[in-house]
Amino acid sequence: MKNEPIRKIIFTGVIAALSYVVFTFLQIKITLPGGDATSIHLGNAVCVLGALLLGGFYGGLGGAIGMTIGDLFDPVYIVYAPKTFLLKFCIGLITGFIAHQLGHITTETEDQKVWRWVLAAAIGGLLFNAIFDPLAGYFYKLAILGKPAAELALAWNIASTSINAVASSIASTAVYMALRPALKKSGFFMIG
Repeated sequence: MKNEPIRKIIFTGVIAALSYVVFTFLQIKITLPGGDATSIHLGNAVCVLGALLLGGFYGGLGGAIGMTIGDLFDPVYIVYAPKTFLLKFCIGLITGFIAHQLGHITTETEDQKVWRWVLAAAIGGLLFNAIFDPLAGYFYKLAILGKPAAELALAWNIASTSINAVASSIASTAVYMALRPALKKSGFFMIG
């Protein structure tokens, strides 16, 4: 289809807007000592959903842009914006690779296989984030705030990132599987 790149760019913007709104307005912020914070949110679910619908590059880009903008508008998170962009983009790339390159979810016709690949892709992308988000935050805080503050924040970040990963895996898989038949029928089903 000749309009496919334009549609992907438009839907990347939609994913960016959704991830911004979900991350910014539907989060439970947990304030940590020293003015730092962590949060429970489903912004990563939107990033994963974008990668499942648009492919890893465009879906990851949309999620990364949206949550980075959320960081830039929050005085507590503004210093983490570059880390957010990189990690969320990687969530999309990993999810898209597993779903589209390994699982071929856009061409697979058996719903049970699609569901397994979608869940594996979501877990893969979010497991990466659950490992590297707290680690990147730890080394940043270690350099800036010292070891005690970095260790305290690390424990909270591991807990919140793990909760986010489980919740986002469930939410993104459920939403994708619900949307898939309607998108295929309407002609808006995009190949990753």
